[in-house]
Amino acid sequence: VYKQKHPLEIPLPSEEDWLKEDEEDFFLQDPDWKRKALPQPFRMINKLVMLVFENAMEIIERKEMLQEAQKLKVQPPKYLPTVAFEVTGRVNCLAVSGKYIFAGVSVGLAALRDSDWEEVCIWDADNTEICAIHASDLGNKCHVLLAVDEMGLAYLFCFHKESFLLIKILNEMEDITKRSICVEVVLSPGGDYTGVLLQGNTKAWLEVYRLPKDSWLKEAEKNPGAAEGLTWRERRSMCASSRQCHPEGGQNAFKHSDMGVCSSGLCLSLCVPNPGTSFKSPVEALKKVDDGSMLGLGYNHLIKDSQWEQQEAIFCSTYREYLQAVGERETKEEIPKHATFHFLLPSRILPMEPEMKVKPDLPAGISVHWDGSHNLCLYLLNRALKDKVDSDPKPDVVWPCAAPIACSAISSCSRYLALACEDAAITIWDIHLGSPLSVAAILEERLIRSVHFL
Repeated sequence: VYKQKHPLEIPLPSEEDWLKEDEEDFFLQDPDWKRKALPQPFRMINKLVMLVFENAMEIIERKEMLQEAQKLKVQPPKYLPTVAFEVTGRVNCLAVSGKYIFAGVSVGLAALRDSDWEEVCIWDADNTEICAIHASDLGNKCHVLLAVDEMGLAYLFCFHKESFLLIKILNEMEDITKRSICVEVVLSPGGDYTGVLLQGNTKAWLEVYRLPKDSWLKEAEKNPGAAEGLTWRERRSMCASSRQCHPEGGQNAFKHSDMGVCSSGLCLSLCVPNPGTSFKSPVEALKKVDDGSMLGLGYNHLIKDSQWEQQEAIFCSTYREYLQAVGERETKEEIPKHATFHFLLPSRILPMEPEMKVKPDLPAGISVHWDGSHNLCLYLLNRALKDKVDSDPKPDVVWPCAAPIACSAISSCSRYLALACEDAAITIWDIHLGSPLSVAAILEERLIRSVHFL
């Protein structure tokens, strides 16, 4: 048994247990001092890793803050497609008329029913891709369609009892070098008129057609079998066999449908208005407006042509260098202009004659304005039907504006017309009353590209 001889006592501190001078302030030192003692390559790697980690944490915190702010906003509802339908080819455009949906695809046209979303008819043609389509319901299960392909050809169709009937190609020409390109088509409400904007190499013009929809409906009622007839696929095979028998006919032999409808008639052809005048000199203009209330012909109050020529020669000689620089940038070729047009119902702004019989739901006029023009030109459609079609008729009404018209729009009820000029002023007109409703001006220097009614 071990017995302790001496009592327990606290031992005195020895010199070995004393803190060294370099360890007295250890609690004030950097905790990463051991890492700093590493060799240089390891310290650089450690610093880069820590920098990447800190940047990642900042990005995470920033994204979390954005997510929290996004949760506080009102989220719009998300709707998933209820029905998906498949058509042959790639879909480029859509149009709805009545109970049918017409799709312009890369191989022609397709018609679908909105009740069961089934494809009921296909018009397929080789190397014909439809890029734009407009449709209108004529009643009695009959619809009129205007389609434009990638080559700029405008097709007029009649869709009756789930069959496509090709009526006419509006801008087809035998000589391909003289063919015009369809830039825009507009179908009037109800399908009575259609406007086709065409462009050639150096000019542009607008053609307005009256569609004989009444005769189409009568023919469809008299001969329903011809309307139901054959689908385009069957007709195309028959057309190919007929071309083999009659090679000189070509595709023109199958342009008109078996319904026996008459071709659409051209009732108006409009070109870019000439800003010049027919007078050769100001004296001739003064003679034309002379009503006997003035003395003399004003020879001493007019600037003669020789004076204008002398002034132009002085200007050209003074600024010859600047004119040469400007002349190099300008092109001498005439660029075709674009036109915006709308069909108008009978109203007070149209000068309707008493003997003209018009219907309230039938377009009686058309408004046209060309790019860079200050004037809105109004043309009567009924008068154009009576007279012979003129290549450049005069407008019946001209509305001058303070600045060139940039764009325009007409409401769905065809009563209100909006005109936006290049000076950022928008005017809303009541076509029925023939008076402006409001004028709004954008204070900032902005150019209005388009205007729409909601």
